[in-house]
Amino acid sequence: MKTLKLFTVVPAVLAMSLVFTNVTLAEAPLVVIKPNSQPEPLIVNGKSGGEKKSNCGNIAAAPNQVIQITDPLPYLRLTVESAGKPTLLIDGPGGRFCVLADSYSGGKPEISGYWQKGNYSIYVGELSQRQYNYSLSFSQQKK
Repeated sequence: MKTLKLFTVVPAVLAMSLVFTNVTLAEAPLVVIKPNSQPEPLIVNGKSGGEKKSNCGNIAAAPNQVIQITDPLPYLRLTVESAGKPTLLIDGPGGRFCVLADSYSGGKPEISGYWQKGNYSIYVGELSQRQYNYSLSFSQQKK
């Protein structure tokens, strides 16, 4: 009898853990970006950094933002602004990229160019141990 109870409890526990895992992954807001989307630029806000150490600074366990590109975009620019030292970690169909601030981007992490169709997980990291409010801008307009 105890074996039967174990077999009924284990699937229930496994199912609950999968539900909670999906809830954690689903916490990141989804933004759908289509060619010529409005508003231009699209700006989202959040808190940078987190407790997870990475090669791209301290990041949160889950993405800050998930973007879905519905059709290939010949040009898209992501820029993050923060009082700290933010970074961008982008994980998408083309690979995983870390973007740091440089003098060309005016000291703000920025990446631009062609974006293929697909889902992208965006982590707004922080080089310091702190967390800061950030603004993340998505623009299809060249500077």
